[in-house]
Amino acid sequence: MSLLLPLISRVCSVSRRVTWRGCDCVCPVLRPPPAGLPCVLAAGKRSLPELPVLNEDELEEQFVRGSGPGGQATNKTSNCVVLRHIPTGIVVKCHQTRSVDINRKRARDIMREKLDIAYKGENSEILTRRKESVQKKQEKRRKANDNLERKRLLKEVLADSKSGSDVV
Repeated sequence: MSLLLPLISRVCSVSRRVTWRGCDCVCPVLRPPPAGLPCVLAAGKRSLPELPVLNEDELEEQFVRGSGPGGQATNKTSNCVVLRHIPTGIVVKCHQTRSVDINRKRARDIMREKLDIAYKGENSEILTRRKESVQKKQEKRRKANDNLERKRLLKEVLADSKSGSDVV
């Protein structure tokens, strides 16, 4: 046991000093965060709006049986999460997966979005994003319909020109 301790300490000290190939600098992911400052590394995340912070004291959480397809996994397990925000009375029910942990996380995300809409109203960034996406879909659909109309008119013109050339 006494022989393993120096070996383990050497391995740990080497693992803290992992370097990039061709560079003597320490890998930024493995570098310890500066003292006193929170360090959050987010790679590939979408830009999320600033949502209100949930206070766990204001939440009432229940686990109930879910509904819908899924058979025994749904009917015999209580993995559906019901969150209630006591000050506003907003209730969120989440049964997207079979995992209670994932459902709890998703229910809190949904609750944050609903609270943002409740507090900010029309100025909520979530509502503006939804409106923008609806407008984009409508514009895309309008362009597709315009294209279909042009194609139909072109076919009619071509059909008329063929029938006109047969008469001459």
